[in-house]
Amino acid sequence: MQFPSPVSLKWIAEFIGAELSGNTTADATGINEIHKVEHGDLVFVDHPKYYDKCINSAASFIIINKQTAVPDGKALLVVDNPFEAFCKIVNHFRPFEPASKMQSDSAVIGAGTFIYPSAFIGNHVTIGKNCIIHPNVSILDHCVIGDNVIIQSGTVIGSDAFYYNTKKDREFWYKKMPSCGRVVIEDNVEIGANCTIDRGVSHDTRIGAGTKFDNLIHIGHDTVLGKNCLFAGNVVVGGCSTIEDGVVAWGGVIINKTLTIGANAVLLARTGVGSSLEGNKTYWGAPAKEAGAAQKDLVWIKRIPELWDKVMKKNNAI
Repeated sequence: MQFPSPVSLKWIAEFIGAELSGNTTADATGINEIHKVEHGDLVFVDHPKYYDKCINSAASFIIINKQTAVPDGKALLVVDNPFEAFCKIVNHFRPFEPASKMQSDSAVIGAGTFIYPSAFIGNHVTIGKNCIIHPNVSILDHCVIGDNVIIQSGTVIGSDAFYYNTKKDREFWYKKMPSCGRVVIEDNVEIGANCTIDRGVSHDTRIGAGTKFDNLIHIGHDTVLGKNCLFAGNVVVGGCSTIEDGVVAWGGVIINKTLTIGANAVLLARTGVGSSLEGNKTYWGAPAKEAGAAQKDLVWIKRIPELWDKVMKKNNAI
């Protein structure tokens, strides 16, 4: 999430009760979680396993629970509970804003766009020109819809990320991270019925121009889809994944979090993807492998009883 304007680190340190060290005169331009940090961002870390990764990431400013060396140009904000400090900042700059009508007065709707009765358009939503938003669609706060987009009934755009801070030394292990990111849907996208697209935790979930979705598709937080992708029904994509241009995923494909599918890859029905895949190839199976190799494996598996009988007969066992 980008702040409305740069914010003084000294103000942030005072706001969250942090000890500030390093580049204390700088301004932060936004706040992000570790998978999406950019120069000028604040990020938090509260586990020694991730200290080095976080300090040496693209983030300029780190909310941390231990004083340590600070790289040149960066700053540390040391607090007892970095997660709570992160949440406090997010909730200050992106507070809960209730809605009292089906279409918010702060929404911007382009010329030629038709919104059916019973569709909900949240606060600060932007919808482009010549779109069709069908009944019972929910487009939640701060989401951005391009031109010539069709969204079918029952779809939810901008639901909260499935993202929790986990500590097993407290009564309730999972604490929700507030979702302050957006969903950005580019031009000429079609979204089927009863799809769910989660907003980014602190950045954007993005659906590339020309992409087409069937019904019952779920896209996790902070995932970026390229242009002209084609997804059949019941595809599920985990958070923070990158799906490059022209990827085709047929029915029931499951794609794990934080991985990359290369451009123009084809995932045959019910493929399970657990690691990144190269583009311009066809995949099948779980775990996914090139379709030709997976089909050969299946042929050999089917022959196991026959081969077993031959081995047993050879050894006079039957």
